[in-house]
Amino acid sequence: MKVPAELVGARVTRIAFDYQVRISFADHERDGRIRLDGELVIETRITVTDAVGTQVLSPGTGTALAPLLGLFTKVVIEAEVTGLGTQSLCFDDGTRLGVDPDPDYESWSLTGSGLEPVLVGPGGETGRRH
Repeated sequence: MKVPAELVGARVTRIAFDYQVRISFADHERDGRIRLDGELVIETRITVTDAVGTQVLSPGTGTALAPLLGLFTKVVIEAEVTGLGTQSLCFDDGTRLGVDPDPDYESWSLTGSGLEPVLVGPGGETGRRH
C-alpha cells in the first residue's frame, strides 16, 4: 500500500463536512511554487486523538464533527497507511487522525497534485487512480 509521505510538511488549508469529511492540504517549495495541493475525502468513521482524549466521529453528524476544525492550519508531521488501508495522520500539535477501511463502503481517498492518488474502497484498498 502506498503511504502518502508527500503529506508530511503540508498544512491543512480547509475543512468541510456534510455526508463526507473533506480536508485540504497545501505546501509550497522555498521558491513559492506549489509542492502539494491535495484533498483527503473521508466517508466512514474517524478516530481523533488530541489533548482532550480520543473521540470517534462519523461524517454526516453535523456539529459533532466540530473537533476536526482544530486541524485548520496544522501541519502533517507523520503519515502512515497500514494493512488494507488504515490511515493515520499525526499533526504538529500532537493530534492524531485515524481512518480504518469500512467493510461495505469507500472509506477514504486522497487526490490532488504533488501526490499519488489513493482510493480505499469497501474492505480495503481497491487500487490507485491514475
